[in-house]
Amino acid sequence: MIFRRRQFIKLVALTGVWPLVPHAQGRIRTVGFLSDESPALGSAAFQVITKQLRELGYEEGRNIGLERRFADGKNDALPGLAADLVRARVDVIVTVGTPATRAAKEATDTIPVIFSRIADPVALGLVAQLGRPEGNLTGVTVVTQDLAAKRLELLTSLIPGLNSVGVLLDPTFPSAPLELREIESAARQLRIELYPIGIRRAEELDAAVHGVVAQRGQALFVVPALLFTEQQQRVADIAIKSRLPTMLSRREHVEAGGLMSYGMNYSAMYARAATYVDRILKGAKPSDLPIEQPTHFELFINMKTAKALGLSVPPSLLARADELIE
Repeated sequence: MIFRRRQFIKLVALTGVWPLVPHAQGRIRTVGFLSDESPALGSAAFQVITKQLRELGYEEGRNIGLERRFADGKNDALPGLAADLVRARVDVIVTVGTPATRAAKEATDTIPVIFSRIADPVALGLVAQLGRPEGNLTGVTVVTQDLAAKRLELLTSLIPGLNSVGVLLDPTFPSAPLELREIESAARQLRIELYPIGIRRAEELDAAVHGVVAQRGQALFVVPALLFTEQQQRVADIAIKSRLPTMLSRREHVEAGGLMSYGMNYSAMYARAATYVDRILKGAKPSDLPIEQPTHFELFINMKTAKALGLSVPPSLLARADELIE
């Protein structure tokens, strides 16, 4: 024991580093984090997940290790980043975004993968079914039935006589075709004509919005995609300049100047992903953990933008909103 203690003290003296020693619970488990976003955007999700893990009793360096990988919007980098996590022998991988989830699925069929912020995982071919996903993937999806219809209905509540809507989408984003079909189905029920415009780069935003105006679109429905999250301020500015009310999916987009958003609470979704990690580390199998769909949705309205567009928000919509952003 004396020999070991002297070795330990000598090691600390030479390196200046106190080794991380697992506590009685066992070895330090490692959680990999893979996001299609930039570190600036992706850090919000990472912070929510790590905060929830701390509340569940996990502390980095004490009983858990964390490996972070951000693709910075470059989806072609994701396979390499996923493979890097596999080589690091992480115990579980948490993914943010459909491209990141696909990359993790292709990189391993043994390491549990907990996904978040993805579209319908069954339709995308990631899992067999929601109730019993099978394989090594499970998690939380952002898609639920009739969400597109509810977003269009909210636009009709705000814009009397609405009959034409421009749809802005990134066709390279994996969930775009699925979401567009949902929007088209809802539009037929509401007798709204759609003008879908796909763009792949930020440089195409101005021309796309001007195209909606040229088609006499009365509003702009922005299909969720990383491109529009990164360019949320620019999307809001161009839409206001073009006098187009916008329907978006996240509170942050409305804070940037977008008119209205209706969607799930993303922080709550990331926190739920952390609870899946906890269950996996305690011995559960991904195939035994049903995939969760959102049950609560939030409505945010930017009153300053509404005023700039000359819109009067009806009392019924004001009462329904979770928050009015000035």
